[in-house]
Amino acid sequence: MVSKTDDIPASVPNCNPVDLADEAGDGAQEDGKETSKTHLKDPCGCGHTADTAIMNGDGAHDHAEEAESKQDANSDADGGDDSNEQEVIVIQDTGFTVKIQAPGTEPFDLQVSPQEMVQEIHQVLMDREDTCHRTCFSLQLDGNVLDNFAELKSIEGLQEGSLLKVVEEPYTVREARIHVRHIRDLLKSLDPSDSYNGVDCNSLSFLSVFTDGDLGDSGKRKKKGNELEQIDCTPPEHILPGSKDRPLLPLQPQNKDLKPMQCLKVLTMSGWNPPPGNRKMHGDLMYLYMVTVEERHISITASTRGFYLNQSTTYTFNPKPANHSFLSHSLVELLSQISPAFKKNFTALQKKRVQRHPFERIATPFQVYSWTAPQVDHAMDCVRAEDAYTSRLGYEEHIPGQTRDWNEELQTTRELPRKNLPERLLRERAIFKVHSDFAAAATRGAMAVIDGNVMAINPGEETRMQMFIWNNIFFSLGFDVRDHYLELGGDAAAHAAPTNDLNGVRAYGAVDVEGLYTLGTVVVDYRGYRVTAQSIIPGILEREQEQSVIYGSIDFGKTVVSHSKYLELLEKTSRPLKVQRHNVLNEKDEAVELCSSVECKGITGNDGRHYILDLLRTFPPDLNFLPVDGEELSPESQRQGFPRPHRHRLACLRQELIEAFVEHRYLLFMKMAALQLMQQKANKDAKANVPAITETSETPTENKAETTQTPASESTSATEASTDSPSQTENNTSAASQAATEGEDKSSKPTANRPQNGEYKSPLEDPKSREVVLNACKAVGSISNTSFDIRFNPDIFSPGVRFPEDAADDIQKQKQLLKDAAAFLVSCQIPSLVKDCLDHSALPMDGATLTEALHQRGINVRYLGNVLEFVDKTPAKAQLEHFYRIGITEMITRCAKHFFKTYLQGVELSALSAAVSHFLNCFLSSFPDAVAHLPPDELVSRRKNRKRRNRVPGGGDNTAWASLTPSEMWKNIASEASSYYHFTIECESVDLVVEKYGLQKSTLLREISLKTGIQILLKEYNFDSRHKPALTEEDILNIFPVVKHVNPKASDAFHFFQSGQAKVQQGFLKEGCELINEALNLFNNVYGAMHVEICACLRLLARLNYIMGDHAEALSNQQKAVLMSERVLGIEHPNTVQEYMHLALYCFANGQLSTALKLLYRARYLMLVVSGEDHPEMALLDSNIGLVLHGVMEYDLSLRFLENALTINTKYHGARSLKVALSHHLVARVYESKAEFRSALQHEKEGYTIYKNQMGEAHEKTKESSEYLKYLTQQAVSLQRTMNEIYKNGSNASITPLKFTAPSMASVLEQLNIINGIIFIPLSQKDLENLKAEVQRRQQLQELGRLEEATEDRALELDDKIPID
Repeated sequence: MVSKTDDIPASVPNCNPVDLADEAGDGAQEDGKETSKTHLKDPCGCGHTADTAIMNGDGAHDHAEEAESKQDANSDADGGDDSNEQEVIVIQDTGFTVKIQAPGTEPFDLQVSPQEMVQEIHQVLMDREDTCHRTCFSLQLDGNVLDNFAELKSIEGLQEGSLLKVVEEPYTVREARIHVRHIRDLLKSLDPSDSYNGVDCNSLSFLSVFTDGDLGDSGKRKKKGNELEQIDCTPPEHILPGSKDRPLLPLQPQNKDLKPMQCLKVLTMSGWNPPPGNRKMHGDLMYLYMVTVEERHISITASTRGFYLNQSTTYTFNPKPANHSFLSHSLVELLSQISPAFKKNFTALQKKRVQRHPFERIATPFQVYSWTAPQVDHAMDCVRAEDAYTSRLGYEEHIPGQTRDWNEELQTTRELPRKNLPERLLRERAIFKVHSDFAAAATRGAMAVIDGNVMAINPGEETRMQMFIWNNIFFSLGFDVRDHYLELGGDAAAHAAPTNDLNGVRAYGAVDVEGLYTLGTVVVDYRGYRVTAQSIIPGILEREQEQSVIYGSIDFGKTVVSHSKYLELLEKTSRPLKVQRHNVLNEKDEAVELCSSVECKGITGNDGRHYILDLLRTFPPDLNFLPVDGEELSPESQRQGFPRPHRHRLACLRQELIEAFVEHRYLLFMKMAALQLMQQKANKDAKANVPAITETSETPTENKAETTQTPASESTSATEASTDSPSQTENNTSAASQAATEGEDKSSKPTANRPQNGEYKSPLEDPKSREVVLNACKAVGSISNTSFDIRFNPDIFSPGVRFPEDAADDIQKQKQLLKDAAAFLVSCQIPSLVKDCLDHSALPMDGATLTEALHQRGINVRYLGNVLEFVDKTPAKAQLEHFYRIGITEMITRCAKHFFKTYLQGVELSALSAAVSHFLNCFLSSFPDAVAHLPPDELVSRRKNRKRRNRVPGGGDNTAWASLTPSEMWKNIASEASSYYHFTIECESVDLVVEKYGLQKSTLLREISLKTGIQILLKEYNFDSRHKPALTEEDILNIFPVVKHVNPKASDAFHFFQSGQAKVQQGFLKEGCELINEALNLFNNVYGAMHVEICACLRLLARLNYIMGDHAEALSNQQKAVLMSERVLGIEHPNTVQEYMHLALYCFANGQLSTALKLLYRARYLMLVVSGEDHPEMALLDSNIGLVLHGVMEYDLSLRFLENALTINTKYHGARSLKVALSHHLVARVYESKAEFRSALQHEKEGYTIYKNQMGEAHEKTKESSEYLKYLTQQAVSLQRTMNEIYKNGSNASITPLKFTAPSMASVLEQLNIINGIIFIPLSQKDLENLKAEVQRRQQLQELGRLEEATEDRALELDDKIPID
């Protein structure tokens, strides 16, 4: 980071470390787009004061710091504990209020904090409703201009109550451009077209459509009492259980507020630009042309003093001011004078703009694309046009005179100091910012390359061999250039290598060894091509590759070199990445030592840094997909039909698998050692080492929970902090302290002394125990004989790599280890995944969440066929139907994607939309002879035979795509499934597939669109018509890139989050809540306001707020979680569906019933589109809906949903499950309300039977149920008596009034909490003390399965693992 960080060190001595983190980060975001933070900093402008406390983490986490770094002498925190109150107080303490006087407005107060820069006040003013139209001004205190980059605390005389004057400054061309751009942004602020087009990190959010803005503050105005009458509860037809209709239009409901209010018809640069010399000397900067809503055409001059009307027309240039023209410093003021409509609409627009929740407007860190969009009119937009045609590469208007040097920025941020928390925050924030900017720039560049807008650096070569440089980024295409990958599988290998390389970059980046550098890497799939974008090592373009590489091999191991510095650096990564140091032979048959695969190249750049690249074999090969002559796999693998041929020879195991395998082996090691020691003890009964043995021998078997501690226990040396791979979410690193100490006991048992550098140097005192450890080590394949240490040699089975003779034993061991790992995947990981799906701790809802579930367990997607076969053979197959269906959908769409890739490569740009619509018709439409319409040349070319110099990469016969037929397409899919996934899909056509596997076309459409980046028009498609194809070329709106990149982590925040989760699990809610608030602060500090991890954090916080009884706070946090999930993951991502469900519960608890219903209906609709009705999660949703409807006395509707939930629960949990018992009870309650006691009794009896069989007579649930049965029987009897009385005596019968009770809201809420897995704890101080005992008691009950219904486990990334819930 070069730009503004230079002036930071000066201010270090006199400031809190925290403040430094905050202020420097802003300096580091050098493209002037600091809006993301400052939007939220504005207590008076947006009216969202609540956010200020959370967002501006300035003084908020001082007390955490004191523990972290003792040097924080002048911390403002009083060391208080309760962070919630504390936060606000700290901010109030450190902050102060200044008055601001802007021209033409009343002075107003603004809360600021001493660590802010003056620039942040500028941002606030540019966002405030009454000052938003000013951009070119300075702030003055007593006549002195304040420096933009000065901190407020460094300004003399600035204190509580100071008056800052806003003074208009003269314009320059740059300032005038910024002003016009800002006005255009204000005019477009409610316009969603940027979100549809996927630009500038905008994305869609529809929550406000369903809440009508009545969440939180405004919601309290409604009286709770009379709300019941005015609710219309009937859902649209397609949401009701059993409906087969899956419309697309409701996916993006039209927001009434967003009817665009037109302020101007046209605002563009005038054709008279730039001003001629003599006008320049009169101060003219540029000319604008506008058409007002009243159809008045005007020409405006931007001069150094401001804006005025001139007398130019379209064809005559007359720069003189128009007669009654007046000069205005702001374009808005000028236009308000000229056009009454502008004045009225602009004011209304700004009111609406500041009312929106900040999370609806902040940019996301990475672009999210929408696969559907409505028809949007294309309007004239000067700024967009200018951006497209000036060479706006990065954002140079903010960095004068240069494009960004990406490599320098990426590596400099890595070099920032990281000794204490504030430094780490600053460093991680800078790393994250540069990564997200780099990903955006690389994506734009890759699209420009494929669209043919970038000149190749080797233009003479064939197109598929070309390479490109744009904006200091190097681009190469995913083809096998110069037969580089010939032995490894040609183009297929060249296509797989970039993603493997990216995984390597990710892994080395996570280990984060000082002095070892990787390249910024982004892999972009666009229009059927794979483009790798990399930052450029300084000086590499001037040299030949042979000279540059000082470590590794450029020809797959024929010639190999090594370098001591690289060995030293890579040695530090070898333990966390489990890479073994090994020797290979070079072309002279000399042994060369490496600590990585041979392909991994080390290059020292001109900047003296040590770079490693080509990390495609960071992880060992996957032998199940790598047939090697003369090698037998283990029987587990062979039984499953392995090894299987694969497209390429680069298939490697995932990092998660390696971690799981090592953990598994560690358990084995502990058990063996313990057993042998026990035997010795029995034989010899030596008293010397009894205590140690007994203590450890119990641990491995006693409780499996402790074993998730691998990294902690494997070696407790200080260097190990970083082993935790970022993907291992389950590893509660800082979790229960007792587990960690047990880990210490375990690892210290084999050796008496502490290990140095992770290697156990000390001799074992007792030769017997030494022998024990030696045997155990041998048995599990450890590379060391005195301690447990498993590492892999990534070069085994690499073609062309030869090993020295003396290493033969070792190589044999390594081969065996690889076979074991491959067998472990098949025999342990796949069954454990299926088991998790059976007990619903893993609940995939669509392709993405399925892939995530596979990856978390280290299973590659190429095993999908195996996983499905395994499910097929499982006895409980019926309970895995949802999983099987999602798997089949995923396989079909992936096969279609593989085919789409080659299909698109032959299409020229002008026929793209026709080709894509034809492809989708063949894939999804029932129309049997989908014929492609070759676009009639809109413009008939005069010279037919002109030579086209600029052919698209790989362009062959450009109309071949048109001859594809549906049957051919499905044949392709079937053959791809059998050759790639080794799975047989019986399908001749889409309708047969849908019929056989119970799929739905809307899901297939969504999955294929997301995987290939297609954006289609939002309308109802008739895929089942046999008479005409479903899509036309007009329905294809866009094709987006699919981008893979590194996601830098906020490590400290993540540890806080995990310890918070652990605290909550132990029952310390308050402490947990504080830690999670702290994590939220740190996450905000690193990621800015929007990120998927912040989303998980907010969800957990909301849940805790709710459990602790603070419903309003829960509502506010959950609202943010929903908005964030919509913006960062997508409006119909499974996670978003779950967030909607949580929000509905909190709305109900707040008495906002109609909103709760709308949210639940929305969640159900999204769920139907994403995965259909037959899914275990649907049972939970329908129980929620049924309960709310019961609460508002819509009994018949309620029954439809509850009975559907009962059916689904019975199917997926088995008829004897407690969930089913609860479902029966809920249905019985509704029948009771309807006075249909016979049906009620029937259902309650079913429930009672289940409780009695599962829990026994004495259990409270069984008792409750039998009480309820008695009550129902009484009610039924008295009803019958009354009826008999009426039959006997006719109208003059004396009728005892029956008690028909509408359910109370409290009882409905109680049931809602139970089904959503929340158990309430009224929290007084005393209860908190009893809580721990209670938690332990409940854990024992859990063993009895008593809490099956109350623990709704969610297996989403950092999810709520709250047993209290």
